[in-house]
Amino acid sequence: MKKVLLEMEDQKNSYEQKAKESLQKVLEEKMSAEQQLQSTQRSLALAEQKCEQWKSQYEALKEDWKTLGTQHRELESQLHVLQSKLQGADSRDSQMNQALRLLESEHQELQARIECLQEDRDLCSSDTQHLQETMRPMAPDADGADCYSGGSDAGQ
Repeated sequence: MKKVLLEMEDQKNSYEQKAKESLQKVLEEKMSAEQQLQSTQRSLALAEQKCEQWKSQYEALKEDWKTLGTQHRELESQLHVLQSKLQGADSRDSQMNQALRLLESEHQELQARIECLQEDRDLCSSDTQHLQETMRPMAPDADGADCYSGGSDAGQ
């Protein structure tokens, strides 16, 4: 019986030792799990923080995109206005160029007429001078009578 008691005591010690070892393993696993939990919680907190940063940046970019869209539409509108003004200016430029060509043509015509009139004047002047030279021998005498009057006052 002592032997059985000793064997039972040994078994009890063996079970207690195995229970302690199992308990130690469970405690180590629990501590490891708690460390993993804390690590995971820190990672989650960092991920949530980054998520908030990304969300904030997303919202800022969304606002910037909206602002850029508005500015783009305004610039397109201004571009259309400027293109319209440019077309108007091109049209006016074309009209002015046409008017300028017309004025230049009129100027050339007037210049040609001036030259023609100057030639006519020169010709008339030459003819007048020639007539004067031709008429000089028929100039009035010293007594005031001209060569056509014949000395009488018939023309009076």
